[in-house]
Amino acid sequence: MAEAERIIGTPEVGDDASQPQPEPVPAGGHRRIVALLVVAVLAFALDLGSKMIVVAKLEHQPPIEIVGDLLKFTAVRNPGAAFGFGEAFTILFTCIAATVIVVIVRLARKLYSLPWAIALGLLLGGALGNLTDRIFRSPGVFRGAVVDFIAPAHFAVFNLADSAIVCGGILIVLLSFRGLDPDGTVHKD
Repeated sequence: MAEAERIIGTPEVGDDASQPQPEPVPAGGHRRIVALLVVAVLAFALDLGSKMIVVAKLEHQPPIEIVGDLLKFTAVRNPGAAFGFGEAFTILFTCIAATVIVVIVRLARKLYSLPWAIALGLLLGGALGNLTDRIFRSPGVFRGAVVDFIAPAHFAVFNLADSAIVCGGILIVLLSFRGLDPDGTVHKD
């Protein structure tokens, strides 16, 4: 027991407590994986819940003005990618989303960075949200159209999953520029 305490930096009786002690050794990435999963589930649940409300209350209805003409809620079915591009490639986007999910799950085993856990959780939750639409919405399995509803003026209509993906992507770029890797190491290039 004393050896384990010495490794994680707890001073033993008789040790000089005034000497700097080593940083605690991470007990594993379990907390980071939990953080990733909590963020992913939250992003997915918010996206799914908002889409259910939009389909039930807003589809086939006039847009709702939130901030005058600057921001409206309007139900749009998007079979393509961002900005409505690639409507003929819905199956490809489904495969890409599934691949992103698999990569994030595999990367999670080596995750020791909380900021990376948050970023990957946002990506995972967003990818799951849009993949759910692609699988379960009409016109059919793996060809389903994504429900978009947030319509800023002079911009594409999007949803909360898209927002989570973009925020996660921006966070990953910022972490990469700062030199922080998913395993918690910091490098200066």
